[in-house]
Amino acid sequence: MVFSRALILAALPLLAVATAIQGRGGAPSSGATCCSTFGESSDPAIVSQLGLLGIILSGLDVLVGIDCSPITVIGAGGSCSGTTVTCTDNSKGGLVEIGCLPITL
Repeated sequence: MVFSRALILAALPLLAVATAIQGRGGAPSSGATCCSTFGESSDPAIVSQLGLLGIILSGLDVLVGIDCSPITVIGAGGSCSGTTVTCTDNSKGGLVEIGCLPITL
């Protein structure tokens, strides 16, 4: 139990570095997505929505996007009514994206 917590804490700086590298100049490597909900994983509204999905991110302070869809045409004007982000982990198919940074297109 103590080892798993130590491992998680040791991995957090790597996540921060990966997030910073992801957001540097040029087009985002994972593509831009439009998320209807965006915020910190510790935000009560985000925690509530993640809890409904059975996802627990307690102890992690990362930016999360929920209900995201890819933006395929950049400059389409008004195509995103939520928050445009790029994320390091979109393995949930857009339902939940982790390690996000807001971007301006």
